[in-house]
Amino acid sequence: QVQLVESGGGLVQPGGSLRLSCAASGIIVRLRPMAWYRQAPGKQRELVALITSTGSTNYADSVKGRFTISRDNAKNTVYLQMNSLKPEDTAVYYCNSQGPSNYWGQGTQVTVSS
Repeated sequence: QVQLVESGGGLVQPGGSLRLSCAASGIIVRLRPMAWYRQAPGKQRELVALITSTGSTNYADSVKGRFTISRDNAKNTVYLQMNSLKPEDTAVYYCNSQGPSNYWGQGTQVTVSS
């Protein structure tokens, strides 16, 4: 059984930082493309960042230079380091494992507000 468990969300002031974690079981994260998506109220879910099995990364234009996706193969965990957060980054963030089968975590709320 595949499980993706996100953590690290919360309330942060504009300009602050958060690190999201996605702990995986039932899959090996280094062998699959892994991604972070987000969904704000009333908006469609959008891709934020992706890391391939070779370690290549891609980012949405809105987060380039502020967010960094990475993985720890020993911990089988994917991270999203978010710096210089803005109110428009407020959303539920989801971990996603891509491949022949697509898996999703339950999501973690990120709220950027003063």
